[in-house]
Amino acid sequence: MNQVLETAYKDSKSHYHILDGLRGVAAVMVVLFHILEIFSNGDHSKQLINHGYLAVDFFFVLSGFVIAYAYDDRWSKMSLKEFAKRRLIRLHPMIIIGMIVGAATFYFQGGNLYPMIDDVPVVTMLLIMFIGFTLIPVPPSMDIRGWVEMHPLNGPAWSLFFEYIANICYALFLRKFSNTVLIVIAFLAGGLLIHMAVTHGDIIGGWSLYPEQLRIGFTRLAYPFIAGMLLSRLIKPANIRQAFLICSILLLVVFCIPWVGGHDAKWMNGLYDSLIVILVFPLIVYLGAS
Repeated sequence: MNQVLETAYKDSKSHYHILDGLRGVAAVMVVLFHILEIFSNGDHSKQLINHGYLAVDFFFVLSGFVIAYAYDDRWSKMSLKEFAKRRLIRLHPMIIIGMIVGAATFYFQGGNLYPMIDDVPVVTMLLIMFIGFTLIPVPPSMDIRGWVEMHPLNGPAWSLFFEYIANICYALFLRKFSNTVLIVIAFLAGGLLIHMAVTHGDIIGGWSLYPEQLRIGFTRLAYPFIAGMLLSRLIKPANIRQAFLICSILLLVVFCIPWVGGHDAKWMNGLYDSLIVILVFPLIVYLGAS
């Protein structure tokens, strides 16, 4: 095991500590977003920390940036197997811990929010936990909370599922693409993101294996991850003072902005979502890397 850890961490590049801190800020905000959901009575337009769900898209930008920064120049001496080993060691422990915590607290969550919990046998719950350890998503027929989630014991794990997909795509082909090709893909992905956002009124979704949810998930993943890669390759960070404070304030403002437009103009909120992901989050990552 020590040899595996040494392989995963040897010759590691220096970290962007500000970006690590911003990841923490965004994580706290998305947790608060979900906690405060219960006070909105199902009306998302009244949700406190209204745009906290955008933290997932910020994570995708961060992931693209960090992956390209950490691995783009290592492929001459690193195999696909070694890359997979490194990523598993960095990502998978939190998945296993999340599933265990979800299992330990599962039966304390019963109520109107999760209507199926009280009728779920312990054996079924444990089966879902062990499947969750692999991050293999469960089909809607195996739902045990009532939300048809990929990972009923750890709802947010759907974003890690898509992050794994992004890592696989990076290792197999994205890393080989020229910057020009990535720019074209980012342009197309950004267009799809805007279309989806203004059509739906937001970009919430991606946590289920239903086709529509998968479409939302992949649309949310594509532009941010590739934009992060391009940032790492093309932009040289400047020396910006108080970058963490500036970026933290920007994130707080972005997440706490109330619903944009009314129920008759949902496209306005969708446009806000997409422009934040396309323009503001890459800017924050650039500032945070400075």
